[in-house]
Amino acid sequence: MQPTKEKVDVLICGSGSAGLCAATWLARYGVRCKVLERRDGPMTMGQADGVQCRTVEIFESFGIGEELLREAYHVLEVNFWADDGSGAIKRTGRTADTQPGLSHQPHVILNQARINGLLIELMRKYNDQQIDYGYNVISVEVDSASAADPDAYPVTVTAEKDGMADVFAAKYVLACDGAHSIVRKALGYKMIGDSSDAVWGVMDMIPRTDFPDFRKKSTIRSKAGNILIIPREGDSNNLTRFYIELAPGTNPKDVTLENLQRQAQNILEPYKVEFVETVWWSAYAIGQRHADSFHKDHRVFLAGDACHTHSPKAGQGMNVSLQDGYNIGWKLGEILTGLASPLLLETYVLERQKVAIDLINFDRYFSKLFSSGAKTTPAEFQEGFIQSGKYTAGLTAKYDVSPITTALESTQLASNVVVGMRLPSAQVVRFCDSKPLQLMKSLKSDGKWRIMAFVGDLSIPANRTKLNTVSALTWIRATDFFFPPAHRCYSSENIFPRLMALSKLSRQRLGMSTA
Repeated sequence: MQPTKEKVDVLICGSGSAGLCAATWLARYGVRCKVLERRDGPMTMGQADGVQCRTVEIFESFGIGEELLREAYHVLEVNFWADDGSGAIKRTGRTADTQPGLSHQPHVILNQARINGLLIELMRKYNDQQIDYGYNVISVEVDSASAADPDAYPVTVTAEKDGMADVFAAKYVLACDGAHSIVRKALGYKMIGDSSDAVWGVMDMIPRTDFPDFRKKSTIRSKAGNILIIPREGDSNNLTRFYIELAPGTNPKDVTLENLQRQAQNILEPYKVEFVETVWWSAYAIGQRHADSFHKDHRVFLAGDACHTHSPKAGQGMNVSLQDGYNIGWKLGEILTGLASPLLLETYVLERQKVAIDLINFDRYFSKLFSSGAKTTPAEFQEGFIQSGKYTAGLTAKYDVSPITTALESTQLASNVVVGMRLPSAQVVRFCDSKPLQLMKSLKSDGKWRIMAFVGDLSIPANRTKLNTVSALTWIRATDFFFPPAHRCYSSENIFPRLMALSKLSRQRLGMSTA
């Protein structure tokens, strides 16, 4: 007898960063989805740990930023070490981990299991969204003939649990099932790109060492190889991550923990290091690949490691994956609540495929920078590391012109705002209560649209007329005004969609113009 099909609006395969962020958005919209996870329960020890500034901003917009920051290790400084010419190593420089002015949020370190846990708690809070554990996806089929019908459930997914097959009929499926994605393979899609003979090991351990910077992010480039040191969260146990360069051509399957420990000791000479406890370790060959397609009939979408893989040293994987889920999540929420056309989904592919390709290109550069074969001086290495900071902070993504991204007029009044990019952090003062705050704190991930108007000097009658016209066109009677710290503004009602106006008007001139 054929099993009965269970109808679901959104079926998410995988409960990693991409899947959970998408599920959190859907829960925020009140949309029920089905999340299938092959593991028997929640992740208990994640491999990813770096949380870039942009991801912290996203968590802040969801209302869980403070909790993330409270539990995380804050990366404030990077130290650079290099060979001193005699076979030992010396510190050659240091710099701020995140250059001033990039973001009001820091780069932090927190175990992926806990990061996922924060999202799980939030989606349960929104609409008691649950995860179904112990499921292995067996097959995925798409009825292309009915894919254009917005009311159809054209995707059939068969998944097995405890030896029993369950069949799901879905409007949309998200493939968030990792680098070895069963969904991607079922669609016949391939990963394209290349690999190298560069091999690195990684281990989370508690060291006993006289190396002075082991509780700071540090790069060590010696004649024996290279190490990247990342302190982990928790001040009591000194848990630390080492990324360790191994000999080119090493087979990752042949690497042992003893190999990693010995190589780390060689690189750190003349400093000594003992390994009190090793929590986790692995070895990997560096490769950069992306899927040859990110969707099937705009009904199945690939996200996260299912559509892009790379080396972990720059700390991008979990972050870019989570942002994939953020992107597709709000768009499905808009569509399934009747607020947007399914054509909106075309922008997911346009935007995130470009991000994936940019990620692959950056990872090639960053991996080469860290390689022993790179003929760079300590000063050149440090400069390259600093110049990469805006990318590693997650702040360089730029979406091209699409159905929802267009620049029709000059950005003369907002010269630091680039259409298609994340709105920069800005310290402002809210006039209604004189409260200083970050502008981004008013841009919550709550499913509500906001119109940002850069109005110049509101003491000029023509500018006030333009603002009133915008208000009338959007059926908004009142506005919230935000000004840079030297200025203030006024506010009254909040009517959806929310109009927010930014002005350079001084306190004194504002007082005269509103008297």
